[in-house]
Amino acid sequence: MTEPFQARTLKQLSCFNEDEVTAGITSRNDGYSEVPYQSLNMGLHVSDDHELVIKNRKALAVELDIPLEQWVMGEQVHGVNIHLVSKDDLGKGVFNPEDALKGIDGLLTNEKNILLTAFYADCVPLLFFEPESKWAGIAHAGWKGTVHEIARRMIERLDEQGAERSKIKMVIGPCISRTDYEVDDYVVNHIDDKFKDKVTERTEKNKFKLDLKELNKLIAVDAGMLEENIQVSGYCTYNDSELFFSHRRDSGRTGRMLAYIGR
Repeated sequence: MTEPFQARTLKQLSCFNEDEVTAGITSRNDGYSEVPYQSLNMGLHVSDDHELVIKNRKALAVELDIPLEQWVMGEQVHGVNIHLVSKDDLGKGVFNPEDALKGIDGLLTNEKNILLTAFYADCVPLLFFEPESKWAGIAHAGWKGTVHEIARRMIERLDEQGAERSKIKMVIGPCISRTDYEVDDYVVNHIDDKFKDKVTERTEKNKFKLDLKELNKLIAVDAGMLEENIQVSGYCTYNDSELFFSHRRDSGRTGRMLAYIGR
């Protein structure tokens, strides 16, 4: 399978390159933050210098040619709540994390000149676009969002807004890979039985390796998406340390990548 994320600059890797959207994810490179957030940390909710993070965001805004005032951010509480974004939401969370859309892990819009954004450091970026209705979406899927099927909820909400399920495109972005993501029974017991054996593997320590990318893909197909419309990144945030931050690899003291999509 062709890797959906292609390096565009040191700062970012882009996807949906054949569609009329600006979409992708940042790397950890070519920014201003210092150890342990070096260098392109995009998250204000970690203990990085506020001004340096804003400087990083402004630098990306210049590259994308989309001002920070047109970005929108959710609070990201590892839930499954989705918000329909309008111009009234512009700038939410951009300069102050307290202003982000409360309790929101999924964003959808069909309006132009809005950049939907979300933060990651091992969790799964889910990006959506339906070319005819022009609906775009982004979701933050950690293990909780994944097993509680935020992918399905995003697809259902897109359908409710007039997007056709068979035409929705989805890109599953860089996250921690199966080989490096060990979980316990508590996590696995939350997975629907019809998916469980396909995405987990018991280890010698009586724990499990969990494939978050495959689980999100299976959920999306089960929700009515065509498998050929789903692209899955081969990048691993844990292993690809020169490109990405990883919460697990870096013991929690690390920065955040920003995934984004907008028309």
